[in-house]
Amino acid sequence: MINSRPEVGARRDFLKQASAMGAAVLLAVHRRLAAAEPPAEVTKIRLTRSPSMCLAPSYLAEGLLRLEGFSQIEYRNWVSSSGATVLATRQADISMVPVQETIPDIDAGRSMLLLAGVHSGCYELLGRGSIRAVHDLKGKTVAVSAMGGVDHVFIASILGYVGMNPDKDVKWITTGTIPDSMRLFEEGKVDAFLGFPPQPQQMRARKIGRVILDTGADRPWSQYFCCMIAGNSEFVRKYPVATKRAVRAILKASDICAQDPARAARYLVDKGYAARYEMALEVLKGLPYDRWRQTEPEDTVRFHALRLRELGMIKSSPQKIIAEGTDWRFLHELKKELKA
Repeated sequence: MINSRPEVGARRDFLKQASAMGAAVLLAVHRRLAAAEPPAEVTKIRLTRSPSMCLAPSYLAEGLLRLEGFSQIEYRNWVSSSGATVLATRQADISMVPVQETIPDIDAGRSMLLLAGVHSGCYELLGRGSIRAVHDLKGKTVAVSAMGGVDHVFIASILGYVGMNPDKDVKWITTGTIPDSMRLFEEGKVDAFLGFPPQPQQMRARKIGRVILDTGADRPWSQYFCCMIAGNSEFVRKYPVATKRAVRAILKASDICAQDPARAARYLVDKGYAARYEMALEVLKGLPYDRWRQTEPEDTVRFHALRLRELGMIKSSPQKIIAEGTDWRFLHELKKELKA
């Protein structure tokens, strides 16, 4: 059993942060589930923090993680082109990551496992001038953070899917970061870039460019996860109870985003994860945060791995990526417990 004194403190902190989000119900669920399980093997857990608001469940999970028995919760900032790198290098234990950047890391043998899907639809491909569809990108300049970065990998897979050659049909401009890509796009120095929240929302507010592909609405991308939960392989192997508890906290936080986006948006602003309430609310309302209950994450991994292998961007087959880079046992247990 978890020591009662830390639980009281965690309960108080969480009620302060999320009382209006149905905290009483969440507390009851967590007390019941925690009582039926052994305590986490460790009380410290490290997650990641990035500029993207679509990772809201990871941030809202802080109070729930305390209820799961974690007394030390750290959020590690990362600005590299591959957020999954923080897992592979053991700088973090659990993280929400874009699946498109994680598959090449798994293919390269880096130490991480995909554990669950969260939501789809956060990425939008924006174009300027006469560009109105993906095919119109032929001969145009496309800004990406880095060759091999999540934006480059995803755009290349999109181009390949519609029959274009990403190595020959567009000119890649590397910028260092996705925000820098947005800046060049805003200044009219490149023709297209792939943005994640709140970047597409900011471009719409300024009436700059147009969306030529919305992964939340356009098939087949809308049918698959973009953001998933991943863990460092060693952490998952050594601490299975802690891993399950951490995944549960993030998935329950995702439910909060789906059920009460207004309160979740206010939390993000109050905690400094978002600057503007209206934009945070637009992001949270626009993403299907209950998708984890409905969609099989293995289908997502298979779809994207096949695209990347066809382009020669990974060597492993989808079957090998799934076998070596995923572990769905925690998700299967949680779907039963949380009645998904």
